[in-house]
Amino acid sequence: MANLVENLAEKMSSLGVKASYGDPVMMGGVEVVPVAWVQFGFGGGSDDKDNAGGGGGGMSIPLGVYVTGENGPTFRPNIISLLAVLIPVLWVGSHAFARILKVIKK
Repeated sequence: MANLVENLAEKMSSLGVKASYGDPVMMGGVEVVPVAWVQFGFGGGSDDKDNAGGGGGGMSIPLGVYVTGENGPTFRPNIISLLAVLIPVLWVGSHAFARILKVIKK
């Protein structure tokens, strides 16, 4: 168990800002820094019979890039990925809001 925790801590130390902001890339003579929303989680459990299990997962959504220019870095959003994330969120939120209104009206 101690080795698992040490291995996990070793791997997680490399995440953080480096996972959200990628290495700068030169494109057409302009330096571009990719930006992503990175999220991960882990879980585990056991029962009375010494059966145990666990798992983990993560996701990365590209939000856009920072482009260097004359006036400093400028953020350019990735509209397609933002829409892909926002449309389901807004759909679920609007349905939840409609149900809340129905409960309040009663």
